[in-house]
Amino acid sequence: MTQVPTGSPLPPTGAGRHTPTPPAVCLGESMAVLTPASRGPLERADTFHRTAGGAESNVARGLVALAVPAAWISAVGDDGFGRHLIGELAEAGVDTSAVLVDPTRPTGLYVKEIGAGDGHPHDLGAGRSRMHYYRGGSAASALGPALLERPRAAALLGGARLVHLTGITAALSDSCLALLHEILRRRGPGQAVSFDLNWREALWRRRDPGVLRPLLDAADLVLLGADEATAVLGTAEPAELRALLPGPRAIVVKNDARDATVLERTAGGEVVTTERALSVDVIEPIGAGDAFAAGYLAGELRGYDARRRLRLGHIAAAATLVVPGDHGAPPPPGVVDALLDCPGDAWERTRVRPDGISSPVLGRLRP
Repeated sequence: MTQVPTGSPLPPTGAGRHTPTPPAVCLGESMAVLTPASRGPLERADTFHRTAGGAESNVARGLVALAVPAAWISAVGDDGFGRHLIGELAEAGVDTSAVLVDPTRPTGLYVKEIGAGDGHPHDLGAGRSRMHYYRGGSAASALGPALLERPRAAALLGGARLVHLTGITAALSDSCLALLHEILRRRGPGQAVSFDLNWREALWRRRDPGVLRPLLDAADLVLLGADEATAVLGTAEPAELRALLPGPRAIVVKNDARDATVLERTAGGEVVTTERALSVDVIEPIGAGDAFAAGYLAGELRGYDARRRLRLGHIAAAATLVVPGDHGAPPPPGVVDALLDCPGDAWERTRVRPDGISSPVLGRLRP
């Protein structure tokens, strides 16, 4: 593999400015994404739009959108899709200086299918979507502990306040699993590792998902959806999850579109905080979980209390739910601050639509 220089143009706001050691580093596979120009079964799709996707790079991009500098570490193939991935993430302001280019293995690919709700026998249904992965033998699946000896990757990982990982990487290969264990083992003083379960059942058909619980328990901060917690750990009840995962300082449980709860170990004991999700007119759900993670982690890095961390996660998720792609631009900082600090009744009466946000503390805001 060869190392690629960053050369990242900055977005107009300067968010995600390249620094020697961004406070957040996200590590994991990203793929080229093909999205059909029209909704419905793939057999009816004639043209596709190309973009970039992947849980960890989505989080890095979401952090940058919230003015938190972030790096993404991965590997891509020496092909057009790989060059596109690096270019798109760099253009968004993400530090890509430690991304490796594999001369023999390809860049991973997934194709998105979006339901039309028109009654076709193979249609997913309105508001539903599915991802079809073509990532076997990809460049990122060959990553392993040797990555940690490469100077730029070592510098980024060693200097970060937060390193973000997901369970997807654990499913890609034995070497990727070993890499996660090494990152967790080598974390420095004062450095936190966040771990999003990101359950992808199809990736585990030939691998043992039992490896996930020790990884989750070794992290400092765990994020998981209630449905995936039930699938992997057998429960979504916060108290039962804490019994299964005594190690993390904080466990965040996302309960679909209803709410999110964080169980946090403090000097005064365990504190449980729940915050309702915003009301959203959903266009497409893919990417919302990564956006929530980015918002929550941005709040973590800024020292926000639990309620504001959860709210920032909900705000970021809502911004992605109202766009057709994986990335929705968060509201302007002034709007975000108003929503973070608004009374509970105003938060519950806030609604996010594709054409803007309505809230008692904002009036009617259009993008």
